[in-house]
Amino acid sequence: MVLMPRIAIVGGGLTGLATAFWLQRRAAHLDVVVLEARERAGGNVGTDEVHGYRVERGPNGFLDRTPALPRLVQALGLSDQLVPASRGSRRFRFLCVHGRLYRLPNGPLGLLATPLLSWRGKRDLLAELWRRPRRPSAAEADESVYDFVARRAGREAADLFADALVTGIQGGDPRRLSMAACFPRIVALEQQYGSIIRGLIRHARERKRQARRAGQPPPSPPQLWSFREGLQRLIDALVQALGGSLRLGVAVTALQLATGNGPAPRWLLHSTGSPPLEADAVVLACPAYAQAELLAPLDPPLAAEVAAIPYNRIAVVALGYRQVDCPQVPDGFGYIAPQSQRRDVLGVQWCSAIFPERAPAGMVLWRALCGGVQRGDILDWDDQTLLRAVQQEMAQVLHVQAPPAFVRIIRYPRAIPQYEIGHLARLQRLDAAVQRWPHLFLSGNAYRGIALNDCAEEAERLTAEFLHRFPPPASPDAAMPADARPSGATPP
Repeated sequence: MVLMPRIAIVGGGLTGLATAFWLQRRAAHLDVVVLEARERAGGNVGTDEVHGYRVERGPNGFLDRTPALPRLVQALGLSDQLVPASRGSRRFRFLCVHGRLYRLPNGPLGLLATPLLSWRGKRDLLAELWRRPRRPSAAEADESVYDFVARRAGREAADLFADALVTGIQGGDPRRLSMAACFPRIVALEQQYGSIIRGLIRHARERKRQARRAGQPPPSPPQLWSFREGLQRLIDALVQALGGSLRLGVAVTALQLATGNGPAPRWLLHSTGSPPLEADAVVLACPAYAQAELLAPLDPPLAAEVAAIPYNRIAVVALGYRQVDCPQVPDGFGYIAPQSQRRDVLGVQWCSAIFPERAPAGMVLWRALCGGVQRGDILDWDDQTLLRAVQQEMAQVLHVQAPPAFVRIIRYPRAIPQYEIGHLARLQRLDAAVQRWPHLFLSGNAYRGIALNDCAEEAERLTAEFLHRFPPPASPDAAMPADARPSGATPP
């Protein structure tokens, strides 16, 4: 009879929950435990239902750009509950420049018609087709998002669109964020095709050819999805699937590598009010700053490297208006205000125009996002000051003079990790440093992707790694459940 290896996952965000789910599904010989400090799972992913409004606390949906998250949704039996973003929200997105809204083109060549670029700016953009790719040395391989766009498409495009790109996704500074870390697919297009525009066109043609050869319909562009009940449905399904393997309200306070009689040392996870938990492997899937606190007594240099990953500050201000009070608001997804505009609002999502059943009948629901790297001081404002600034934005940009009928403010003092220049080099150092510790894994959105898809991909990667490190026993029926282990803090 053998003991079931136990995997302890610290952090019940999407990465931690999905990793535990796949381990239970694909590695029944492993005992999996998820420890979440808060009384609710999901991290920043979740939906608040208040007075008939469904307010997303964090992400508004997910793109089906990669198969990992759709695969998770299917495994949970939720595919029939998915709802696509509306046609209007897919077609119409806007930039706010000098207080006016300008429609964003749907493709890079459409930028040639935008009034936001001068003729010189459009010439520089068109010249991207013939610019040679950069072949940097290892010492200069990292490049900021701003410098990449300026080099490929000119400074006008960089000043406007590089800023808007990172404002809408990371809420960061394009001059500090690493292009290779934040947008590796775009960097790969340059290296493979010599031009981003040419690469996008050729890549789309190749996908169509592959579909035609396979007798399938032409592939559609990536689409935004959610659930009728909001993204909380995904979290609830994971929580239900994990059952007793998920322990809420358990804050891990210390990690200890214990000695034992087995072939490898085991971990002890200490928490307030509970006996230490014994585990054969530990996944830290909580935010990087929380990981650093746990690692500090164990490995100060490793902890310092993790703690150096910066986060921005974001406030989500949800607003409900009467539909009749918003006659001049166009159909679409919403708008982004580049941070160079120095506005109090980074952007506004017209949530009830994107997905159904987000607001009561006759009402609309919007989310204004405030803060970011360059305006983090806004989170020091009290709720009344913040709301007043957002209402002024609605009046100036969207011509909505009426007060909102519904308001909900959610603050994130540390919201989105920022992959700044040097991030990929930091990952290499972290990968080397963590090898000193047996079966310790650093995970979550602070490392290899901030999107929900990235979290789902990370969960699959970790699952494959555990199957490699802890293969099923020759006789699975002989495995001893974790609850049958000898009790006590010291491993046998």
